[in-house]
Amino acid sequence: MGMLSQRLQVKVSQTQILTPSLLQMVKVLQLNRMELKDMLNQEVVENPVLEESTDDDGELTPEELAPLLEGERHMDPAEEGILVDSNLIDGVSGEKSLNPELYREEIDLSPAGLAEAAEAPEPPAAPDSFEETDLGPTFDEWMEPGFKSPASESIEKPSFETFLSSPVMLCDHLRSQLSISLVSDSLRDAAEFIIGNLNEDGYLSASIDEIAEQGDHTREELERALAIIQSLDPAGVGARDLRECLLLQIESRNGRDGVAWQIVANHLKLLETKQFKELARVLGRPQEHIEIAVDLIRHLDGRPGLRYNGPGARLIEPDVYVTKDAEDYIIQMNDEGLPQLRLNAQYRRMLDKDNSKEIRNYVKERFTSAIQLMKSIEQRKQTILRVCEAIVKRQMEFLSDGIDRLRPMMIKDVADEVGVHASTVSRAVAGKYMHTPQGVFELRYFFSEAVQGHAGSSMPLSVLKRKVKKMIEEEDRNHPQTDDQIALLLQEQGIQVTRRTVAKYREDLKIPPSHLRRNRE
Repeated sequence: MGMLSQRLQVKVSQTQILTPSLLQMVKVLQLNRMELKDMLNQEVVENPVLEESTDDDGELTPEELAPLLEGERHMDPAEEGILVDSNLIDGVSGEKSLNPELYREEIDLSPAGLAEAAEAPEPPAAPDSFEETDLGPTFDEWMEPGFKSPASESIEKPSFETFLSSPVMLCDHLRSQLSISLVSDSLRDAAEFIIGNLNEDGYLSASIDEIAEQGDHTREELERALAIIQSLDPAGVGARDLRECLLLQIESRNGRDGVAWQIVANHLKLLETKQFKELARVLGRPQEHIEIAVDLIRHLDGRPGLRYNGPGARLIEPDVYVTKDAEDYIIQMNDEGLPQLRLNAQYRRMLDKDNSKEIRNYVKERFTSAIQLMKSIEQRKQTILRVCEAIVKRQMEFLSDGIDRLRPMMIKDVADEVGVHASTVSRAVAGKYMHTPQGVFELRYFFSEAVQGHAGSSMPLSVLKRKVKKMIEEEDRNHPQTDDQIALLLQEQGIQVTRRTVAKYREDLKIPPSHLRRNRE
C-alpha cells in the first residue's frame, strides 16, 4: 500500500473576483422601482453624507470631492477588466462612463501629478456671476443643523398607506360573527378550537375526535360548535370534504332536497363525467331541470375560505413609461417618488478642517460609498433605458395593434444589440414593468421563443398558446376537438406543431382533455 505524502505546489491560475463595487452594481441593477426606493431610503439613514433633496442647492458632485479624497483613486485595473469581460456595465465599448455629468476627466492624485497640474496654466474661463457673489455666510447658515426657515417648513402629511384597509383573514371574519352569536361560553370556546383547525380553503383539517383530544370539550359539544361555524359566512366553510362544502352552499340558498342537492349528495360521479342524460333518467327529471341544476352547481365555490386567505392584490409600479408622440414612442423612467440623492456639504467642509485622522478617514469612506452608489444608480438607469429602447424598436406592431402582433424575441438578441452580456439584460428586466399603450406588462413578457408560423414566418410561444386556448373556447362542447385535430388545424394555418406539443400547451393552460370537456347527453 502506498503512503500518502503532503507536498506544496505553486500553481498560476486566472480567476475573476467580484469586487464590492461591482457587486453593488449588480445588486442595484436587478432591483425594481419599489425595491430601489426602499434601498435608497435605507442608505440615506445609514450614510450621513447622503441626503435627500428636491433641488440642487448645495449639491456636491463626485468631481468636486475627488481632490479632497486622497484615498479615492480610479477604478482598479483588475476591477475594470472584470466589468468589461463580464459585460455587466456598458464599458465594453471602451468608454469610461455612460453619463458625462457623473464621470468627468480623470484626475491624477499622485504628488507628481499634482505638481504638474499646479504648474500648468489654466485656460481662461468666462466669469460666473454666481461665483462672484459671496454666498459663504448664507450657505453656512442654511447648512447649520437644526435651522429651518418658516417659509420652507412643510406640514408632514399622512402617508397614503394609512388610508388602505387591512385584509381580513378568514379566522378574524369568523370570530367577528361568533362574537355576536347567542351561544354559551363553553360552546363559543369549542367553536374557537374548530376555527383554529381550518385550512386556508376553509375546510376542517382535523377530525372531531382529534380536536376533542386537544381540549376539554366533548365530541357532542364540538359537533354543535361545528354546526354553528357551518352556518356562518362564507357558506361552505367548516366542511370536511367537497361534497359537504357544496351541500352547505346549496342549503344556504334554500335548495335542500332539490335537484342540485340530490345530484351532489348521491350522484356526484355522474356530474364529474358530465352524464347529464343519465342524471335525468336516474332522478326522473326533465333534461331542462338537470341543466339548471348543473349551472347552479357550476357557480358554487369549492374553496370558500380562499377569498380571505388568498395572496390578495399585488401592488405594481411601472419602472418605465412608453407613450406615443405622433409616429414615435417616448421612453421615460418612472423616477417619481424616488429619493433624489445629494452629498452633504457640511461633511465636505470637515475634510478641509484640521480634524483627526480617524474622522477624516471615516468621512472619506462614507463619501466613497455614496459616490459609488450614485454611479450604480445612474448605471442602472442607462442600462434599463437602452434595453427598453431595443424592446420598443422590435415590438412596434405590438404597441400599435395589440397582443396578437407580438413578435418573438430572445434575451441574447437584445444583449447583442445593446452591447452587454445576456445576464445583464436578464437582471435588467427581472421584476420590472413597462406601462405601454396596450397596458402594463412585465419586461420578461416581451421575451418569448419563436415557433414556425405562417408561410415560413415565426410567432411567439405566448401567442400560439392564446390561439390554442381560443380554439378550445370556440369548439362545440358536444364534440370537443382532440389534440390531434387542433394540431392539424394549426398545420393548415402554416404553424408546424405536433400533437404532443399541443397537449403540452393545453396542460400549461390548465385545460382538461377532450373527453372531460364533452357534454354527454
